[in-house]
Amino acid sequence: MSAKSGKIRVLIVDDSASVRTTLSDIISADPDLEVMATAADPYVAVERIRQEVPDVIFLDIELPRMDGLTFLRKIMSQRPIPVVICSSLAQSGSETLMQALEAGAVDVVAKPRVDTAQFLQESRMRICDAAKAAAQAKMRGVQKSSPVIQAQSDLKVEAKLTADAIMPPLSEARRHSLMSRLPVSESLVAIGASTGGTEALREVLEALPADSPAILIVQHMPEKFTSAFARRLDATCAIRVKEAEDGDLVQSGLALIAPGNLHMLLVRNGTRYTVRIADGPHVSRHRPSVDVLFRSTAQSAGRNAMGMLLTGMGDDGARGLLEMRQMGSPTLAQDEASSVVFGMPKEAIQRGAASRVLPLNKMAGEIAAFGRKARTGAGDKA
Repeated sequence: MSAKSGKIRVLIVDDSASVRTTLSDIISADPDLEVMATAADPYVAVERIRQEVPDVIFLDIELPRMDGLTFLRKIMSQRPIPVVICSSLAQSGSETLMQALEAGAVDVVAKPRVDTAQFLQESRMRICDAAKAAAQAKMRGVQKSSPVIQAQSDLKVEAKLTADAIMPPLSEARRHSLMSRLPVSESLVAIGASTGGTEALREVLEALPADSPAILIVQHMPEKFTSAFARRLDATCAIRVKEAEDGDLVQSGLALIAPGNLHMLLVRNGTRYTVRIADGPHVSRHRPSVDVLFRSTAQSAGRNAMGMLLTGMGDDGARGLLEMRQMGSPTLAQDEASSVVFGMPKEAIQRGAASRVLPLNKMAGEIAAFGRKARTGAGDKA
């Protein structure tokens, strides 16, 4: 952060003058952020960095003289700085963006949309949140002090809604009624993640055996990018991984990832589960929202489900994880040491939502153990 202003300093690298201007306007309007400099290509960016090191870089992929992915790899090998990829490729779900995340980028956002007031408002919220989260991210080989930022921007964005905007909460009487008569069913695991979550999820899912419990995932990502993420994981995991579609059957050995820009809810039909994909307002500033997934899982599956909240900034998922715990679910939060950003897990822990706090490398084992225990329990009751 700038010692004088206390703001997060952002370097924008994009060959489009109009995009640089739009991003600069969005970032400068947030009281926690400031534009340190802009650059039309990586060579100009290097000169800017030599003069002053930014807190966060917004980087396009398609650049003249040197492509953004090559520049990113050079940054990470020489002087790691939190990088947010800001690219039109996010709208097409490009595999190149997966390579950028694997190379060390903290997050991916789509270039700002200014065609309607709603799209501009959503772009503002996503871009500013990504900058603040990136500024808190732990980079390999760099000790960063956490910047002091406001919990909410002073920008006029839509009100921060809870999961009530999508589905009503349970009354205390209804909760006790459901807990007492919920049938033993297939086990499943609901996982939420944000900043740093793509690599965290890859580590967890790649370590799972093919007969693992069904898994439902909300990872904050741009629209269409989730399909590329799912395909990438499906190619490297023993379990199957796909972007969720409305009505998909929830079954063991399958992970369903909520599509970008849509909410995902769990629905119970007898002893079987399906997912519902729904539009609706942003919840906890996100769509898809972890809180929406967790609330629907609490109400539909109760103790048959495990809740897991991984790295990310903000508080999305904290309320929902508490609701899952209140319905008898085991609930896990990632510890600070292994989190890229400790915001979401920290909020859950402070609310008493996490029954256990574990490092990332223990999560896959917990999922497998939960599945074995559930199968044994179902067999005992049969």
